[in-house]
Amino acid sequence: MAPIKIALVGIGKIVRDQHLPAIAKNSDYQLIAAASRHGTVDGIDNFKSIEAMLDAVPAIEAVSLCMPPQYRYEAARVALDAGKHVFLEKPPGATLSEVADLEALAASKGLSLFASWHSRYAPAVEAAKSFLASTTINDVQVIWKEDVRHWHPNQEWIWAAGGLGVFDPGINALSIVTHILPRPLFVTKAVLEFPENRDAPIAASITFTDGQKLPVAAEFDWRQTGKQSWDIVARTAAGEMVLSEGGAKLSIDGKLVHEEPEQEYPMLYRRFAEIVKAGKSDVDLAPLRHVADAFMLGKRKFVEAFHD
Repeated sequence: MAPIKIALVGIGKIVRDQHLPAIAKNSDYQLIAAASRHGTVDGIDNFKSIEAMLDAVPAIEAVSLCMPPQYRYEAARVALDAGKHVFLEKPPGATLSEVADLEALAASKGLSLFASWHSRYAPAVEAAKSFLASTTINDVQVIWKEDVRHWHPNQEWIWAAGGLGVFDPGINALSIVTHILPRPLFVTKAVLEFPENRDAPIAASITFTDGQKLPVAAEFDWRQTGKQSWDIVARTAAGEMVLSEGGAKLSIDGKLVHEEPEQEYPMLYRRFAEIVKAGKSDVDLAPLRHVADAFMLGKRKFVEAFHD
């Protein structure tokens, strides 16, 4: 089969660090164009808007949308209306309703829509899922704390309404938890900390449970300094499981049992090629639903102003 002619929209740090290398190493793709207000990609045609790109390069078969979530719906709709398959960076949109609308539009046109959750493809995630399926889980703790100044310097969009704030990294944890636990979760309580000068939270404490009353607690914080914390800890009948470093390592009772090199974005693009070839979509909204529920149930707590 000929490679999928793909285009990138929104050329920023994540594209340069992850998307470009993953596409370059995958023979299922041929990158032929890019659109971005500020960035460009060497060796291909570049445009200032997705509309201009699609008009000028009709050979494009799929687009990967990597702009902030507040702007992704309009771009996705333009691409789907033009008959292109669509890859959505995480989170897939600013609201559940708009992603549901895109899913319905893709289905009506026989196109593939992919809500990509890169952390689900971390090396030890499947091993953690298998371990938890084999035992009784007593409780789960999620500790996802990082330094926003390091990971998102001067990115004002992430603090705006719809930018999700600390849930931008926190949704990575939720994408893993909703994948590895055996039953669906729901939020029971949340406290969201908002800086006085921002429209999105800098920290969140959330409690969840499931149909069998499993206690699950999550702590998200963007004020971490020093070593970053991306851990999921489960106390089980077979010992304490720690899925650490964002899903890269799995330990049971302190013994490392699974570790592999990181291949998250290459696996995402492999999955996208699979669904395009199969003529189907992959749109799991569970992680985004939990963020929405946290905002619905959450008590707002205002903290001191944040400045980069």
